[in-house]
Amino acid sequence: MKDIQMGAVEARFADIIWEREPVCTTALVKMAESALNWKKTTTYTVLKRLCEKGIFQNDGGTVTSVISRDDFYSMRSEKILEDEFSGSLPAFLAAFTKRKTLSAEEIEAIRRMMEEYEVEKK
Repeated sequence: MKDIQMGAVEARFADIIWEREPVCTTALVKMAESALNWKKTTTYTVLKRLCEKGIFQNDGGTVTSVISRDDFYSMRSEKILEDEFSGSLPAFLAAFTKRKTLSAEEIEAIRRMMEEYEVEKK
């Protein structure tokens, strides 16, 4: 599995792109200046880094995603699960719920997801 990572600041910038794509680099510079207080050079440097990681592409000044936000975070979750919990979702949930109490709504949402998963796999 390809391990693509982003730092917190890169993730905030990526969210700006994902929420507005396709976005021209001129508009992106203005958005990053407003939201992150970045200079033009910082925006282009971070954009270049995210393009090199294969998350985005800059084609003639128009930035689009190569990997969607959902796919990116799904891949990251799978990588964490594999690396930290030997691929065991029950082990992850056991560790997670030792320190955090799930609300009734969260439990119900998980039940619905599992039921939908079972239906899809039949």
